[in-house]
Amino acid sequence: MSTPPFLALPSCARARRVVTARGEFAALRAEPAGAVRGSALLVPGFTGSKEDFIALLEPLAAAGYRVTAIDQRGQYETGGPDDPAAYEPAALGSDVRALTAALLAEDGAGPLHLLGHSFGGQVVREAVLAQAVPAQASAGGEALPWASLTLMSTGPGAIDPAEAERTRLLIGALPTMGLEEIWRLMQDMEEGGGDRARRPSPEVAAFLHRRWLANVPQALITTGGHLVAAPDRVEELAAVVAAGLPALVLSGVRDYAWPVPEQTAMARRLGARRVVVADAGHSPNAERPAATAEALLALWG
Repeated sequence: MSTPPFLALPSCARARRVVTARGEFAALRAEPAGAVRGSALLVPGFTGSKEDFIALLEPLAAAGYRVTAIDQRGQYETGGPDDPAAYEPAALGSDVRALTAALLAEDGAGPLHLLGHSFGGQVVREAVLAQAVPAQASAGGEALPWASLTLMSTGPGAIDPAEAERTRLLIGALPTMGLEEIWRLMQDMEEGGGDRARRPSPEVAAFLHRRWLANVPQALITTGGHLVAAPDRVEELAAVVAAGLPALVLSGVRDYAWPVPEQTAMARRLGARRVVVADAGHSPNAERPAATAEALLALWG
């Protein structure tokens, strides 16, 4: 899971709820002090939350962007039902489309940049592909509502086999074990891996525990099931990128979920920009926010 480096919101940001046609979503919202250059919607990954992007809020707002980071349905402060269908990638993609419409209606017409981290990258891919079909069929050549797409630390299909095995163990435990019991087991296990070995501060550790307990178990089961068997939809997305959607594939130099060479190959297949953030793992947004913000601003600008 992603570990935010701190929890205190910068002065430019506040917590809020975004009301959409598909319900309300918990969010963090950062506002620029001066002229607004555009907006951005940031979507977290499996077991993540809006706080994964907390270190990006200030540098992106300082560059003139309104930034909204959300909890997906079933995550942390958004919540959700026990219905498995609510957490299928297509349904979560529909949530992203509803959030996009709500933010554009609130902020007015203008460029809105879309970013998905890890599993969130596959969710935003679903949103783009679902939106592209009616846009392409429109007699008027209706444009997509996003000015760019960033896939951060995500891959073309299923996660790495070793990570898939850990995820299957989690999925198998959830129907019979409570989240608190699973949390204690996870803390006792050796996680291994560079970016998993960093110990958070007591405040952040308490937040990670609180966030884990707030997950909807069915959301973890359904989204975890997708991750271990996700289809490769890169060729479909490449057609949308080629039609005029600027895209970026961004990762750290190491990644336990999808191998970095696999992400590089995905960028090549998409015809997308590729940025590898030095000294970062699966969460460059939290581990190297300054370099990550620089790469995003280069695309958005």
